[in-house]
Amino acid sequence: MTAIITDLNPKRERTELILKKVNTLAPLPKILQEVLQLLNDINTSPHSLAKAIAKDQSVVLKILTIANSPFYGLSKRVSSIEFAIMILGYDEIRNIVSALSMMESMKNKSDQYLDQKEFWMHSYLTATIAKKLAMDIGLEKHSEAFIAGLLHDLGISVVHRFMHSDLVAIHDLVNSGASYGEAELQVLGLTHGDVGEILLKSWNIPDTITEIVKYHHTPEKSNTVPTLTSVVHLADYMTQMLKMGELKLDDKTSISNNVLSILHVKDLTELSQFIENYREPLKQQMESLKYLV
Repeated sequence: MTAIITDLNPKRERTELILKKVNTLAPLPKILQEVLQLLNDINTSPHSLAKAIAKDQSVVLKILTIANSPFYGLSKRVSSIEFAIMILGYDEIRNIVSALSMMESMKNKSDQYLDQKEFWMHSYLTATIAKKLAMDIGLEKHSEAFIAGLLHDLGISVVHRFMHSDLVAIHDLVNSGASYGEAELQVLGLTHGDVGEILLKSWNIPDTITEIVKYHHTPEKSNTVPTLTSVVHLADYMTQMLKMGELKLDDKTSISNNVLSILHVKDLTELSQFIENYREPLKQQMESLKYLV
């Protein structure tokens, strides 16, 4: 059975009204607010920044784990937060801390509709695969691929926390045969990509990231960053195809033809062979991320 999508405008308006309240309902943790303020000050020293980040050891662990992951691409092992700041630079640290802040503020308890461990493992794996893919095909903006990959499904987490009854309704439609995207439109008037875009814009996240998040299931619709969007789309798809860190609630993802042309592969068989080359590194990646979730 396929969901019949009707009367989307009133539902969209209702969803957008709820999203306007999210910033008030889920403020950023204090430590992360302090870190972001320091990052925005050009006079902040690496030592001062490291000292502020060190107040939250979970954030330290996450940054170091990300920096040392097999897919992140650093040649040296990063053993301290101060060294991470020097190696990665303020811009990349700002991106990572911003993404971690949003993830933390949207966090909710696991239930039958969304397992938080599964969700964040999927997010981290998509992010690191996207960064590796971007590097492998020679894109300069591989840090944007990482952040967009980390945040690509943020809208699902938001709906789970702030519109839980809607998520239940979406699951019911999916169980009746609708695709996840169809069910979202029927219930919310928006997809989780739209929800993520609205929130990221309200938080002044760069347009590149917001566009990738919006179109990560339909990269052919991206006007300004179709290649990066396709990279995140492929990374998301790869977790499903390799059955590592996949998000089971949205398991009907199909691959966009954009990916074939970007990777210069002729057909899905050749794409499958390309994806298979990432299986072993991805196993290592899952091991390195197990303490993050």
